[in-house]
Amino acid sequence: MTLPSPTRHVTSSGARVYTLPLLAFPHLPANAFLIVVGDPARPAYTALVDVGGSHEGSTQGLLAALDGVRTGYGEAWSWDGLARVVITHPHTDHVAGLPFVRGLSAAPVAAHARAVPTIERPEERREAGLAAIEAHLTWAGIHTEYAERMRRRAGNLMLPSGVEVATPVQDGDLLDGLFTVVYTPGHEGSQICLRLDDLLLSADHLLPRNSPPLMPERMQPGAGLANYLASLRKVEALEGVSLALGGHDGPMPDWRGRVRQLRERYEGKLRGVLDAAGTPMTVHDLTHAVNPRLKAVQALLLLDQTGALVEELAARGELLETRRADGAALFRRA
Repeated sequence: MTLPSPTRHVTSSGARVYTLPLLAFPHLPANAFLIVVGDPARPAYTALVDVGGSHEGSTQGLLAALDGVRTGYGEAWSWDGLARVVITHPHTDHVAGLPFVRGLSAAPVAAHARAVPTIERPEERREAGLAAIEAHLTWAGIHTEYAERMRRRAGNLMLPSGVEVATPVQDGDLLDGLFTVVYTPGHEGSQICLRLDDLLLSADHLLPRNSPPLMPERMQPGAGLANYLASLRKVEALEGVSLALGGHDGPMPDWRGRVRQLRERYEGKLRGVLDAAGTPMTVHDLTHAVNPRLKAVQALLLLDQTGALVEELAARGELLETRRADGAALFRRA
């Protein structure tokens, strides 16, 4: 897969924001960002936001993209001079390259306070996921070939080894006097967006081409559709933002229009589940009912999504939940 070269956006104060496309997974591009402030020949401040994956294709791609910023745009940044690394959320495609980056730079890491345990002690998140997966499989009625795939996923590490987070941040913090932290749970319980002047680094909260994968909050605190929709409202209320750059794909000049599209898309997904739930059905069966051409490669994300949708509809009182003899939750229209 051929990736585009780094691109530059200049904020209202003159900060340069470089989008660095990487192959976070062999078939999944993701964006990291380099922010440079001051004279290109002697930058006063540089920061790296997200770091891609841990496999060689991603780490070497990060080096190549950063070298492209130096040679193509004349920015004399350096690993020794890097002032900050920020992780928007601890998913593998954004955080797994962090041990590699730590081997090149001592720059302090910032992330939301809720992300700190995962980044510093990734094995603990894996252990928690493995401890919770059987209860989730029972609740969702997943006793098919997908169950083993979900068990394997729960056993994955988000990053190969822990890295210290020097600066835990919270919603509304001003990081390094430059970035306003906007806490946007939903896609991931500790996700943050970063506002820099009139530009928003929107992580996986706002994406130009896809709706971000969701899982029910019962699987992860801070996840779920209710949190995601609340975070959409929070971002929509921002004033003075002219451009959003997401964790995947290209820029979003009409980012408010994208917020509306995402809200409408999820309301449509909710209606689809509600229409399908005329008789008591499990999350597994509802997933197949609303996705009749379900492909194996999509299955886990769509099972997660359906779980998030039924959780929200049950909270609204539009679905009634009962239990089957084997412990599976059954949902039908109220």
